[in-house]
Amino acid sequence: MRLVTYRAQPASEARLGAIVDDLVVDLQRLGQHAGQALPAAMLDFIDLGPQAVQQTVALLAQYQGRWPIGVALPLVNLSLLAPIPRPRKNIFGIGLNYVEHVHESSRSLDTAKELPAQPVIFSKPPTAVIADGDAIEHNAAITQQLDWEVELAVVIGQRARRVSQEQAMRHVFGYSVLNDISARDNRRAGQWIYSKGQDTYAPFGPLIVTADDIGDPHNLELGLKVNGVLKQHSNTRHLLFKIPALIADISAAITLEPGDIIATGTPAGVGAGRTPQEWLWPGDVVEAWVEKIGCLRNPVVAVGNAERPPKP
Repeated sequence: MRLVTYRAQPASEARLGAIVDDLVVDLQRLGQHAGQALPAAMLDFIDLGPQAVQQTVALLAQYQGRWPIGVALPLVNLSLLAPIPRPRKNIFGIGLNYVEHVHESSRSLDTAKELPAQPVIFSKPPTAVIADGDAIEHNAAITQQLDWEVELAVVIGQRARRVSQEQAMRHVFGYSVLNDISARDNRRAGQWIYSKGQDTYAPFGPLIVTADDIGDPHNLELGLKVNGVLKQHSNTRHLLFKIPALIADISAAITLEPGDIIATGTPAGVGAGRTPQEWLWPGDVVEAWVEKIGCLRNPVVAVGNAERPPKP
């Protein structure tokens, strides 16, 4: 399934839907017609577990092409929010998880030249999350080095505590796209959360594709463009630590819960690693995409009162 959180009108409530062709099917309303209890929010749906996914897939197939009145709405008429507009916990970010990005980071960001022996983990707070189409804020008083990072995001479906790599994929609900926006000049004594956790620094979405519809998550093309120019392009097969290893490592010490998000790391091609270095500025448009999932498109806008220097 391709799941979204949508609004029909700017002032209306956020609701859970499934994309079928060019329509968004409201799952709670479809369930009411079928005599099944389905929630109106993404996190509540994830909480129901894998059986709910199977039952909902069957329900959609049963009604496809003969939707009850008011259940299926044209996608073009709706606004999509981030699929999980407000995560319950910080997003787990993974640093230095593609070999070529390790090399470029060691040249430009003073990180170690050696490949990490264990996953490098940081976090982004829930307040960083924005949707497809929302603006990434550039505050010139805080940063002159705003950067991009396309990533495959993993959404946890079942509680995971001290799980093995062999059992880890059973805990995955689905996948999405995350752009790990980073203010490179805001790192503090090796700590990344201020650099990566500022408001609007986690464009996320535009949807979640359930694990059964992705197949192998370690064979997905991903990439990023700035103003239409390709900056990053790779494949998740090049992840240094694969998804089972990430889930096993995090859950060894931190319980993963339904709805938790792991951003699995970015490939080479970030602005800091380019020669000369490139940064995001107000007026830029960033597009981050992952195969089988979709594309996030976000403009960069100026905020704050500080005067910024002209764009190079």
